[in-house]
Amino acid sequence: MPQQPVKIAPSILSADFAKLGEEVRAVDAAGADYIHIDVMDGHFVPNLTIGPGVVKALRPHTAKPFDVHLMIAPVDAFVGAFAEAGADIISFHPEAGPHPHRTVQLIRSLGKKPGIVLNPHTPLSMIDYLLGDIDLVLVMSVNPGFGGQSFIRSQLDKIRELRRRIEAMSESQGGRIIDLEVDGGVNVETARLCIEAGADVLVAGTSTFQGGPAAYAPNIRSLRGQGA
Repeated sequence: MPQQPVKIAPSILSADFAKLGEEVRAVDAAGADYIHIDVMDGHFVPNLTIGPGVVKALRPHTAKPFDVHLMIAPVDAFVGAFAEAGADIISFHPEAGPHPHRTVQLIRSLGKKPGIVLNPHTPLSMIDYLLGDIDLVLVMSVNPGFGGQSFIRSQLDKIRELRRRIEAMSESQGGRIIDLEVDGGVNVETARLCIEAGADVLVAGTSTFQGGPAAYAPNIRSLRGQGA
């Protein structure tokens, strides 16, 4: 199953919010590929996190891509603010707006990479006519809204089928890369299962940030399957 090398995207939801800039620099130095930023509105999901002002404040602390996951509805009104703040990838839930294809076009028009997020219950049919237009599919392996939840193993079948579809789409589009990302309950054990199923980007909050800055590099290596 050909796919790109595994990328690790530490979720700053599990970082020390009192020193976020320092935490972002630490995971960058530890080998993170993306910085994953979870944006929750207390409406689409039952929690509140951060807005574009925090993204803008963090932007000078790393050159790594900001992988911004918008758990907000309606989503279109906020895309521009996060793009301007420094997001590189902007992912959203198709349930969060009436016209997902229009949202994809908006993100692309701002020079950013669009992604679609699939909740555990969301069928793959939601992206039947979107896969050729996006750069990332994010499979939620927990219900969105909180960190520290347990991995929902039924999502492994979804990952496998998505890998098949992505490979077919990539072949038809001359090898264009579409990230297949997984978020939720990712630890050393479930990371291995996700990689075997076809994922190539792993979002990991608790599993990256546990143990403090000295542990970030070995934590990231372990998630890649390289050992500590």
